[in-house]
Amino acid sequence: MSGETYKRLAKHLSSLGMGYPEKEILLEILQENFTPLEAEVALAIPTKVIPFEPTPVSEIIPSQNISKEELESILSNLAQRGLLFSKKMKDGSLGYALQQFGHGFPQTFFWRGVNTPFAKKMAELIAKYSRTEQLKEAYGSTKTKAFRYIPATPSFEPESHAVFPFEMMEKVIEKVKVIALAHCVCRATALLIGKKRCDHSLENCIKYDELAEYLIEKGIGKEITKQEALEVIRKSEEAGLVHMVDNAREGIKHTCNCCGCCCWNVGTIRRKKIPRDVLMATYFLRETDKEKCTGCGECVEICPVQVIKMQGDFPVIDKEWCIGCGVCAVPCPTGAIKLVRKSDAIPPKDFKELHHEILRERKPAS
Repeated sequence: MSGETYKRLAKHLSSLGMGYPEKEILLEILQENFTPLEAEVALAIPTKVIPFEPTPVSEIIPSQNISKEELESILSNLAQRGLLFSKKMKDGSLGYALQQFGHGFPQTFFWRGVNTPFAKKMAELIAKYSRTEQLKEAYGSTKTKAFRYIPATPSFEPESHAVFPFEMMEKVIEKVKVIALAHCVCRATALLIGKKRCDHSLENCIKYDELAEYLIEKGIGKEITKQEALEVIRKSEEAGLVHMVDNAREGIKHTCNCCGCCCWNVGTIRRKKIPRDVLMATYFLRETDKEKCTGCGECVEICPVQVIKMQGDFPVIDKEWCIGCGVCAVPCPTGAIKLVRKSDAIPPKDFKELHHEILRERKPAS
């Protein structure tokens, strides 16, 4: 009977807006983390909601006849272990939500940055689960993409290059109230499974507002100031890391500072496993001022997706794979690099609109 419970839970999780791709190894992951009773409780939590949208305990009704006290205890325990998101409702009570793919799962296993036998086991299972086909299914099956890149600040200079506030990390951080710092899931996973990894910082994944509050409360991440967050951004840009955020103009929940070595998005594009526009929303492409460029080749070395090649003394860009991250502008000594808009498209209004759109697009054809 318990085996069937985990199959039902896997099916349930696949129906989320950011659903878990169904695969045999997912059952093993679920069995490692949920008891049969906990799985039944998770099955009672709605799926047709956006990430981090809690459901009151009064609306979570498992098939088993358990007391309210036991239900609350199970929900609290699952949230403490990072298996559910929790948040205070308007009436002061706690509400709970399933962790959605890329929005809590599998991140909560690794945000703490711990090196334990259980963390290693999860890293091994997640590495087997998160293959190219699963990433394509999770992120490529809707027209609206869950994530976008915010370009590095130097790519927006000189001042004549006009940008919107939502395209600047400084403005994103300026608007938020609470900030938490966690470990990079991709680099932490690579370290745990003994994969050759880059030397980039592990602790540079930034979370905002209700997600930050959750990480701080559960001891998954630590609270930092806006100035500290800006310093993480500055160091990330100098190291050639890419700012990945939610594909929304407002209400952004996180900034990952991604590398081409380990990270699921930049690395996948770098290895040309999934076409850029299938995986991510890209709003800019790089251009080079021929008069200013000295042909130094610094941009070739730092490009996280390796799409720049020198032809003689001039850099040529593969615009089919360029992600418009602006990282190449950071070491440019002459300011020869700028970003141009890929199209007139802009991100959805806010996080809620973004994920309501993804939910709508995931609805099966009637």
